[in-house]
Amino acid sequence: MATWSPSGNPEPALGPNVYAGLCPTRLVLDRIGDKWAVLVLGLLAGEPRRFNQLRREIEGVSQKMLSQTLKSLERDGLVSRKAFATVPVTVEYSITPLGLTLAATVDALRGWAESHIDEVLAAQRHYDERATA
Repeated sequence: MATWSPSGNPEPALGPNVYAGLCPTRLVLDRIGDKWAVLVLGLLAGEPRRFNQLRREIEGVSQKMLSQTLKSLERDGLVSRKAFATVPVTVEYSITPLGLTLAATVDALRGWAESHIDEVLAAQRHYDERATA
């Protein structure tokens, strides 16, 4: 296994270093840190869904953004896409075994956000009041 130095050159046997600018793990963090990816993975961890099901359940996501998110998650091996030979074609998305390894973390993030939203909003109000004073 190689790690990535700030120069972008692999260094032997140290492992990935997310703090190194060119380390490929940054790309993974970008993907799983995206709000739409987190929401899609959270829903698919429960059960497979069709595109329009996801679009209805994730309020505010555009068709274009959902499509891009699903393609990226599929490319990363976190989501699989299965097309059925129907007219029109039916497509179902499901979480992969690799995606399932991330599901508990995604659920913990969701739970934290829901549990602490009042505190975050209060902190934002406090900050904004100080900034305008």
